[in-house]
Amino acid sequence: MIRQAALTLPSFPRGYHLITRQILDAAGALPEKGLIHVFIRHTSAGLTLNENADPSVRRDFETFMNDMVSEDYPRFIHTYEGADDMPAHLKSSIIGSSVTIPVVNHRPGLGTWQGIYLCEFRRHGGPRSIVITVTGED
Repeated sequence: MIRQAALTLPSFPRGYHLITRQILDAAGALPEKGLIHVFIRHTSAGLTLNENADPSVRRDFETFMNDMVSEDYPRFIHTYEGADDMPAHLKSSIIGSSVTIPVVNHRPGLGTWQGIYLCEFRRHGGPRSIVITVTGED
């Protein structure tokens, strides 16, 4: 069985946002075993799995990534879409554009403290388009 769903997330401010519930709702009923693949169709945002309980982890992600890829880096050439655009592209490549989660007994096989993050790297990124592919067997 292979099934796909599309999800459009509303605009989020720059930062790291838990979207696990939205992804699982859009994925629908899960097979006994299989995979959930989640892909974001943008080059200035990303997806990752990480801590879902303490919001300070998401703030620390934001602080670290902004220190690592600074908007005021003087050698960027791609700047006509704003100072946050090229850093957003780099952060997206570093974090990645997809996550894959095992399905175990009709449930996502996430660890106790794992959640799916939308990593919004633009100050005003707009709605984000997600493709969710569920594969598996009962």
